[in-house]
Amino acid sequence: QVQLVESGGGLVQPGGSLRLSCTPSGITFSIAHMAWYRQAPGKQRELVATITTRGSTNYADSVKGRFTISRDNARNTVYLQMNSLKPEDTAIYYCKAEYLTTDYWGKGTLVTVSS
Repeated sequence: QVQLVESGGGLVQPGGSLRLSCTPSGITFSIAHMAWYRQAPGKQRELVATITTRGSTNYADSVKGRFTISRDNARNTVYLQMNSLKPEDTAIYYCKAEYLTTDYWGKGTLVTVSS
């Protein structure tokens, strides 16, 4: 059974930082492309960042220069370092694994950016 568990969300002031983590189980992590998505209240889920098995990354324009996605294959973990956070970054953040033609999702972690 495949499970993805996100952690690291919380309340942070504008300009602050958070690091999200996602650790999948039930898959061979090193051959999974990984991604972070987010869904703000009343909005559709949107792609935030992706990282391939080789470590190539891609970002939404809204987070370029502020967010960094990375992976540690030894720890079976993908990270999302979020800096210079803005109120508009408030959302539930979801981790996704693309593994053997199937997408698997975590349940999400809430990030709230507010003073």
